Amino acid sequence: MSKFSKPLYTEEQRKRRNASVWTLVQGILAPVQFLVFVISFCLVVRYLFTGNGYEAATVSIVIKTVLLYLIMITGSIWEKVVFGKYLFAKSFFWEDVFSMLVLALHTAYLYCLWTGKLNSIELIYLALAAELPSI
Repeated sequence: MSKFSKPLYTEEQRKRRNASVWTLVQGILAPVQFLVFVISFCLVVRYLFTGNGYEAATVSIVIKTVLLYLIMITGSIWEKVVFGKYLFAKSFFWEDVFSMLVLALHTAYLYCLWTGKLNSIELIYLALAAELPSI
């Protein structure tokens, strides 16, 4: 390790991380969320290129959004256990910033879907914009 890089965890933080049930929860949710992200992204792109499958894309976006909230909530609990802060611990600051951006865009999507503020193509573009920080 170079003199300029710092370890992600102190020894005490590593022990708390390894002892926490939330580490396992995150380890299970992360690949599930990634799989749903890939499927949803494909369905959104399919709709944009073909005009088919709007309902499937919409359902996938809603499911993905619920999973994002779940992983964010459980992740913030994990962060509290390991680092003593619910969000924006130094080691995960930028990850949390981008997660908040992704959640804000997905929340805007849900709001617009629920209220009818946007039409179907505008909703899909909003969903696509919500995907971009994840890529």
